[in-house]
Amino acid sequence: MAAQRPITTLEAVPAESTFLFRVRDGNGEVKEAVLVRSGADVFCWLNYCQHFTHIKLDKGSGAVMRNGELVCENHGAYFEADSGDCTHGPCEGATLTELEVTVVGDEISLTDDAYEFVGTGPIEDGDDLTATSNVEF
Repeated sequence: MAAQRPITTLEAVPAESTFLFRVRDGNGEVKEAVLVRSGADVFCWLNYCQHFTHIKLDKGSGAVMRNGELVCENHGAYFEADSGDCTHGPCEGATLTELEVTVVGDEISLTDDAYEFVGTGPIEDGDDLTATSNVEF
């Protein structure tokens, strides 16, 4: 992987939502990831529910959070922000895929050797990000 770059600042990560960005894995596939705050700490997860992994937690405007947990709006699954563990829903017991990040001062950098930072924001794929159901008509 290429040298890691800063992702964003602490100030840019919302207290009750997520900061969305893109990474490239070792196979060259671009994926979405989210930064989330839990107390004074910052955690990073791939942006995909573990029930159906094509469903994104953050659809482009920040993931819903309730009581310190990320919520999948499609299935009602809840994931702890600090561990990635699913505590409720159809994938209970599963865990989000973690990416390593480091905070130095106010700067958050991707330090996971398996991924390379691509840029901020969602993957531009033309999908309708307003859908809240997994059922297509």
